[in-house]
Amino acid sequence: MTQEDVDLARRISEIAAEQAISADPQSVTTIELALDTANAAALAPVWSALLTGDHEAQGRGTIGDDVRDATGRVPILWFQETEPHPTQRQRFHIDIQVPYDVADQRIAVAVAAGATIVDDSRAPHTTILADPDGNKACA
Repeated sequence: MTQEDVDLARRISEIAAEQAISADPQSVTTIELALDTANAAALAPVWSALLTGDHEAQGRGTIGDDVRDATGRVPILWFQETEPHPTQRQRFHIDIQVPYDVADQRIAVAVAAGATIVDDSRAPHTTILADPDGNKACA
């Protein structure tokens, strides 16, 4: 982190205060849809068309095939590379991004509500949880 980063953060805080906008670090900051696939190049054009109505959203602002709607009305759809496999398995999962300093609390609340931790080997960057039916989310 540089002094320029700190100065920018302070200026953003000043502007937010001027606009009477208060920070809510506990809220979800981004929701992305993730599709596990070994075939992103073939799937991305289809999802870009379905989600946004054209192919322009494919790869917008990314180095991959992510689908990013310029209007921000559609959640980002990114393609998580996986190995080809003959048996179908869960392909979609939800990624929930919150600041690291509130992630533990968010995960604890989810566990109290019935979630189980599937993998926390990459915490605090990523913790994989599952609902009682086994549907997964990355937090």
